[in-house]
Amino acid sequence: YSRDPSPVRSPSPSPSPSPTKQRPKRVPKSRAPSESDVATSKASSNALSADALAKLDALNHDVGWAAFGDGGGIAIGVFLLILAIVIPAAILLSKKNSSADAAVGGNMPSSTTKPANANLAGVSKNSIPQSAQGTVLDPFTCGYNTHDNVVDEYTLTDKLGPSKAASTLEQHYSSFVTERTFADIQAAGFDHVRIPFSYWAVTTYSGDPYVPHISWRYLLRGIEWARKYGLRVNLDLHGAPGSQNGWNHSGRQGRINWLNGTNGALNGQRTLDIHDQLSKFFAQPRYKNIVTMYGLVNEPRMTALDKPTVLNWTTTAISLIRANNVSAVLVFGDGFMGLDKWQGQLQSADPLGKLLLDVHQYVVFNVDQIALRHSDKLNFACGGWTAQMLRSSDQATGFGPTMCGEWSQADTDCAQYLNNVGVGSRWEGTLNMASGPGSSNSGSVLNPTCPTKNNPKCECADANADPTTYSPAYKQWLLQFAEAQMASFERGWGWFYWTWETETAVQWSWKLGLKAGIVPQKAFAKDFNCTGSIPDYGALGLAENY
Repeated sequence: YSRDPSPVRSPSPSPSPSPTKQRPKRVPKSRAPSESDVATSKASSNALSADALAKLDALNHDVGWAAFGDGGGIAIGVFLLILAIVIPAAILLSKKNSSADAAVGGNMPSSTTKPANANLAGVSKNSIPQSAQGTVLDPFTCGYNTHDNVVDEYTLTDKLGPSKAASTLEQHYSSFVTERTFADIQAAGFDHVRIPFSYWAVTTYSGDPYVPHISWRYLLRGIEWARKYGLRVNLDLHGAPGSQNGWNHSGRQGRINWLNGTNGALNGQRTLDIHDQLSKFFAQPRYKNIVTMYGLVNEPRMTALDKPTVLNWTTTAISLIRANNVSAVLVFGDGFMGLDKWQGQLQSADPLGKLLLDVHQYVVFNVDQIALRHSDKLNFACGGWTAQMLRSSDQATGFGPTMCGEWSQADTDCAQYLNNVGVGSRWEGTLNMASGPGSSNSGSVLNPTCPTKNNPKCECADANADPTTYSPAYKQWLLQFAEAQMASFERGWGWFYWTWETETAVQWSWKLGLKAGIVPQKAFAKDFNCTGSIPDYGALGLAENY
C-alpha cells in the first residue's frame, strides 16, 4: 500500500501558514459572505431553512452520466486550489489524443478582485431551484463584501477573527485560481478537475470560527470555467464536520470527531444533511454533464475509526444522494486500509452500480518507501502500484472500479509544511509531531530515512533546490517517475495529480513541473510506459541523500 497509516499526514501549504493548502495537496475552502453573515455565523448554523429543505425535496431532475471513454474510463486530472485553494487535474480518458486539445477561447479577464457574476454567463436566475433562491446556495444573492499556533484553517480564522479572516480568504480565492488556470489545465491535456471544498461552504455550526459561504461562489465560478474549457468536475468534500481524519487539510488538526467520540454521530448526520442540500442542488440538469464525479468525503481515516460505522454511513449517503436524482459517479476513499481489503464491500450499495474506489498513492509518507533508491522507486511504481491497481479493478480480487485520486512526483517529504507547520521531515529524521495544537507523539520519525541512512547526510536544502539547478539525471528520473505512475494508474480508471499549482513546491505542481520540463507536455502523451528498462540512476551520478 502507498502509505504507512501511522505517520501523520498533512498538506503542504504556502511558504507561510496561509489559507491555501498546507501541503501541495489539499485545503479547506469557503465562499465570501457579507459582513453581517460573518458576524452571525459563529452564533448559529447558516444551513438552509427547514422550509427551503422541504421545497428541495420536491426536486426531481433527471441527471445523466457522461461516459469516460471506451468501455471504462481513465481519469487524468489535476487538483485546483479553489476553495482550499487547490485544484487537482485529471485525465479520465485512456485513449486520448491531440484531437482532444481544443482551442482555448475567450479573453482572459484582467481583474483578480472580487468576482462579478459575469462568469456565470448562461446561468439564469430562474434556473436556480426555487428552494435555493435567496439562500447561501444562490450565487446571485449571496453577499460577500500566521503566525503563533496557526496550523490549519480553524486556527487561522480563529486567530484573524471574522472580518479579517473573510477579507484574507476573499483576496486569496480571487487571485490564486483564475480563468487562466482552467485554460492552462485544458491546454496541458487534462479533461477533469477535482475541486476540494469543505462543509463551511454550505453551513457553519455554533462555535465554528470558519468564514461561511465564501467558497460556494468560487466553487460555482470554477464549475462554469470548467464548462467553458471542456473540463468535467469531480466534487470533493474535503472537510467534514468534526474532521474525518484529524489532519489539518480537513480544516482542524487533532481529534477525529466524525463518526467518533461524543459528537461523532451528530457530525455524521450533519455531513448527510450537507449532502442532502448539495445533491439536490447539483441534480439540476445544468450540471448533468459537467459534474460527473461526486465525492462522499475525502480520506476518512478508517484505521482510526470503526469500520462498520463508516460503511453504514457510506451506504446511507449513497442512498440519500441517489434519492435526490444525482446520477454522477460516486467516489469514496479507501480509508488507508489497503485496496485489497475492499473486495466484496459495498457491491449492492448503489442502485446505479456507479461507485468508484479512490486511493491516494505517495512514497514519501511511508518510512519504507521513502527509503527506496531512485531506481527502486521507479520499479515500485511500475510493479507494486500496477499490481495493486490490477487486483483492485477486478471484482474477483478487489472492489472493482478504482482510480488514483492523488499522487505527486516528490521523492522526499522535504517540501515546506508538507507534514505540518514546523514539524520537520522523515527524510532528515526531524518529524516531531508532538509540537503544535492538536498534536501528539504519534507518527513522529526522529531517525533519518533517506536511502543512504544518513551517510552521506540526509538533507533537505538540495531537495528543495530551484529546478533550474536540477541535474540532467534528476530531471530524467522525475519525468520517468511521473510517467511510471501515470502508466500504473491508467491500468484502472486513471488519476488526479496533486496539484495544479503551488507557491514554490515544484514536485507538487503540474504547472511548475511543465515549466521545469519534468512532466509530459501533454498529460495524455507520455513516452515511458514501464515496458522498457529502468536506468541505474546511481551509476548516472544521481545523489540518494537529497
